Amino acid sequence: MSHPVSPLAPKTLPSLPVIEGVVIATAEAGIRYKGRTDVLYVGLAEGTRVAGVFTRSKCPSAPVDWCRSALEGGSARALVVNSGNANAFTGAKGAQAVSRTAEIAARAAGCATGEVFVASTGVIGEPLDASKFEGVLEDCAGRARADLWQEAARAIMTTDTFPKLATRTIELDGAEIRLNGIAKGAGMIAPDMATMLAFVFTDAPVAAAVLQEILSEANARSFNCVTVDGDTSTSDTLLAFATGKAGIAEIADAQDPRAKSLAIALEDLLVELAQLVARDGEGARKFVTVRVVGAVDDASAKRVAISIANSPLVKTAIAGEDANWGRVVMAVGKAGEPADRDRLSISFGDIRVAKNGARDPDYSEEATSAYMEGEDIVICADLGLGDGEARVWTCDLTKAYVEINGDYRS
Repeated sequence: MSHPVSPLAPKTLPSLPVIEGVVIATAEAGIRYKGRTDVLYVGLAEGTRVAGVFTRSKCPSAPVDWCRSALEGGSARALVVNSGNANAFTGAKGAQAVSRTAEIAARAAGCATGEVFVASTGVIGEPLDASKFEGVLEDCAGRARADLWQEAARAIMTTDTFPKLATRTIELDGAEIRLNGIAKGAGMIAPDMATMLAFVFTDAPVAAAVLQEILSEANARSFNCVTVDGDTSTSDTLLAFATGKAGIAEIADAQDPRAKSLAIALEDLLVELAQLVARDGEGARKFVTVRVVGAVDDASAKRVAISIANSPLVKTAIAGEDANWGRVVMAVGKAGEPADRDRLSISFGDIRVAKNGARDPDYSEEATSAYMEGEDIVICADLGLGDGEARVWTCDLTKAYVEINGDYRS
């Protein structure tokens, strides 16, 4: 069933530029949805390099297993993504479906099956009928175009209420380098490696090993800092493809200054996509940034931030526009990280509500209540113990989240 577009959605969608070596087509294969596209095909130029990070779930989907294996080859010629069926927890049938999908796509793209990457999203536990791709992928390959980025983002949506796209342009060696990204995700969001599904494309010539290094580092500071409901998907996949068509020398060393510039642009793009995921959290009405400072180290700060961001009590308080700092205290205390009650200070936006383990003497209920009515909320917890800091993005928890997930398989 469809849901109203999130009030936190961007007012306009970005127009993504063409990236040489990338062509796109979408199709309706009737996998689960009726009257909408549910298959994305991306053709990639010969010589395209690939990198990826995947879910750490101990129950990964068949497509995740396939991509992990294919990644060892370092090159890609096609990407196939379907929505409506995750092809997860489907046993031997799942592996066979992925293999068959790759065979069909390889024939359409004129490449080896090991150069095909496959991702699926949707219901877990339902076998995927790969025969639905017969004829569809060949047709897609024949009519693929370079300018269908919005269509690509829409084809991979499940409970998403808007397509998620981002783009960046930088200059390297006098050439314009482009990066485009699309993502999907609204629920079952607490990445433990990558994200729901996300795909990034660039025309930069980058060795696979370098691309892998900068992607993993950028992911750690972007998608691994977003949570909607604390649940890590079986299917989380983030893939980056570099066609090498920009006309400059290959970036073969991660210490190359050009690699650093590319890494900065990539992280910036992934941060935007990660925030869009939180803004489209199922039933979300508030976009929340959780900052933790003064921790013993950055890793400890992040664990505390995640504890706050995943707390149903904190998230429902935000939904009710209640600056209930007691729930933040609870989330800090349960995180299992070093904390000192009498050094803890908490702020909502620029308003400090608690200081050194007690209510701030300058606390204003009126000012805080007015702040909580906004769409963008910032919670900051200062532990007062060290220099560690972290930030995580999430959303509030509303009745609509229960309704959406209660009806998910209906």
